Amino acid sequence: MRDLQKLVLHLSLEEKASLCSGAGMWHTKEIRDKDFSELGRIPSIMLSDGPSGLRKQNLSDPNSGVNNSIQAVCYPAACLSACSFDRELLYLQGKILGEECVAEDVAVLLGPGVNIKRSPLCGRNFEYFSEDPYLAGELSASWILGVQSQNISTSIKHFAVNSQEYRRMSSSSEVDERTLREIYLSAFEKAVKKGNPDSVMCSYNKINGIYASENEYLLTTILRKEWGYTGLTISDWGAVNDRVKGLLAGLDLEMPGSNGTNDARIIAAVKEGTLKESVLNEAVTRILSIIFKYIEGRNGGDTKSGFVTENADNFDYEEHHKFAIRIAQESMVLLRNEIASKDNSVPILPLDKSSSSEIVFIGDFAKMPRFQGGGSSHVYTKGVVSPYEAAYKRGLHVKFVSDSNLDDALLAAQKAKAVVIFAGLPDSYESEGFDRKTMKLPPDQNEFISLIACSQPNTVVVLQNGSPIEMPWVDKVPAILEAYLGGEGVGEAIINLLFGYENPCGKLAETFPLRLEDNPSYLNFANDSQKVRYAEGVYVGYRWYDKKNMPVLFPFGHGLSYTQFKYSDLELKVESTKKTTVMHDEDKLSITFNVTNIGNCSGKEICQIYVEDCAVTENIEETISRPAKELKNFTKVSLKPKESKLVTLYLSRRDLCWYNTNINDWYTASGKYRILIGSSSRDIRLSATFKFQTDIQLPFKFDRNSVVGDIMKHPAAAKVFLPYLNKMITLQSSNTNLESNTGKEAITTEMQTAMLQNNPLREYISFMGMSNEELDALIEELNEKLTNS
Repeated sequence: MRDLQKLVLHLSLEEKASLCSGAGMWHTKEIRDKDFSELGRIPSIMLSDGPSGLRKQNLSDPNSGVNNSIQAVCYPAACLSACSFDRELLYLQGKILGEECVAEDVAVLLGPGVNIKRSPLCGRNFEYFSEDPYLAGELSASWILGVQSQNISTSIKHFAVNSQEYRRMSSSSEVDERTLREIYLSAFEKAVKKGNPDSVMCSYNKINGIYASENEYLLTTILRKEWGYTGLTISDWGAVNDRVKGLLAGLDLEMPGSNGTNDARIIAAVKEGTLKESVLNEAVTRILSIIFKYIEGRNGGDTKSGFVTENADNFDYEEHHKFAIRIAQESMVLLRNEIASKDNSVPILPLDKSSSSEIVFIGDFAKMPRFQGGGSSHVYTKGVVSPYEAAYKRGLHVKFVSDSNLDDALLAAQKAKAVVIFAGLPDSYESEGFDRKTMKLPPDQNEFISLIACSQPNTVVVLQNGSPIEMPWVDKVPAILEAYLGGEGVGEAIINLLFGYENPCGKLAETFPLRLEDNPSYLNFANDSQKVRYAEGVYVGYRWYDKKNMPVLFPFGHGLSYTQFKYSDLELKVESTKKTTVMHDEDKLSITFNVTNIGNCSGKEICQIYVEDCAVTENIEETISRPAKELKNFTKVSLKPKESKLVTLYLSRRDLCWYNTNINDWYTASGKYRILIGSSSRDIRLSATFKFQTDIQLPFKFDRNSVVGDIMKHPAAAKVFLPYLNKMITLQSSNTNLESNTGKEAITTEMQTAMLQNNPLREYISFMGMSNEELDALIEELNEKLTNS
């Protein structure tokens, strides 16, 4: 590796300023007309969109935007791949994308997108993994590791709190610190610490009034100082507001270039003394680091360490297409599969292959599937095999009827043995750049599905959409397959699942609410204000629906199979250097259980581990409002019929924690916790409790405004204060005129105690005649007991 700091010292101020922005839309700048002797010239590298496929712009038109790109393999969007709950599969997807970058000489792949799905209406939800930060963080870390195993850099995005498209370049996401940490930064933190992406892309929006591109708290205090990140920070395209402020805050590279405008501002700021040249040098060093990582790996790198060579200039398209099919079929979610009528004894799916000529595909998506989203992730693919074409390739002679003529469709449905309706959202309903207005399908589709289902009980609905929809017809159809946006393998994957060539195993990575109004952000999403209030706090997705015990259409983690799984023999064990059954701060909790395939076909089950704070669910006094349960681990188990496997997963202290703003750190109280093992967030199969003991003492002192209830929570302090409380109760009783009470109810000691819980200590001066000196002495004694307890 070159001595980059030495190289920076050879650069002029003008050259350093120039390197801090792009050359055109997709390249970094090069410096070729200067002799650095043994240090070499500074080449340009290419960046490209591509979370779900390489969207490399055609080099004959380097300033092209989102449409003029080369042909590439289109993989499932993150909304679908997340439903695989499969770290290994996401690693392989990243690795394969890295191979394609090598073949196309792309150095930085702009992804993954790990923003949280706050609302089903976000137009870009299809690019993001989940409403749950743990799942999003785990899968994005795996994807990053896969891409970077090929010496290709990634750029995790959009940092941070970018949950809507409406006014995304100017609005401010107003979010409290705890919510910021637990929900909107947690996925980034996990991905940064576990995946170590070579670059982090800032978002367009403001966070609490400050643009992400110049937000020192995010870019330096949290990202670098707290998380220890040493890589490059890069702007989203056009996200820079004030270039000098951005550099001071920690933003290294501006993309695309500004035609020299911001270069001049950087130079002027250094000369004026408002920007230290050392700050500029650090940014340039990080830019050079990512450039030379690629160049040195590309040209003569050590192949044994995983670097590519200049001869690695191709990839196997057919193998990559097969992988696109695999990840799609391992991610699609079987939402519903019921017995269609009294004449049948088994669920409608899988469909009977021998009766394929009597099966009708209805809907234009059967021949022209919607397989990807619009905007910067749009891939110019070589070709997509539709579900209809895929059926015929399998020798299945299904019939097709367009959904443009309801009468023809109804007649065909009535004559068929079974009907598969292909429905979903058109491109015009969801895309980068705008948000959805409703969770509904186009009105004609809802009516169409209802009428067909009423005339043909053996109706299956296949959905192609980027985010949840309402389903007013859900009880009329016996089977629903959620295909999301399945990439170019969408057709083969759907047919493989519908006809039982493969067994569905995907689980929802987001909740499908019954209606839009149930969503926690409903009143605070994409309104006309420039400030977007994240008023729901940490209660996003299933955290909201579970806390309120609300019915949903399909819960987080839900997904059916053609077989059944039994869970048994749950055992919790504390792994500690001490002989103890109580988990302490430094310990790990081992979770072991058996999973058995009790059905008649092979299948894969996604086992989900949730943590519940018993202080919340058992009406013990809460120190903080917390969700009813939170996902903290998962695994996918492949099982043959009647086969069992022992599963072992681990949790650490952090998995029990919430973010405490009083100490600005993660904290959890001593107490009882419950492990929940589920097939979904609302299908809990096993549970067991354990005790946790923390050695961390929260800094706390009583003062004049401390309330009685808080004092009585601490046994040692309560013992000191009890005589004062009893005296106040006695005074209160003597001053109560029972005759004036209409009902002449007896005022019990318990009632009086409850009434006094929220009274501050300062009131004891007014009502008990305490002097200031006496109150100060009491407070001092209470704090002494608190410290020594």
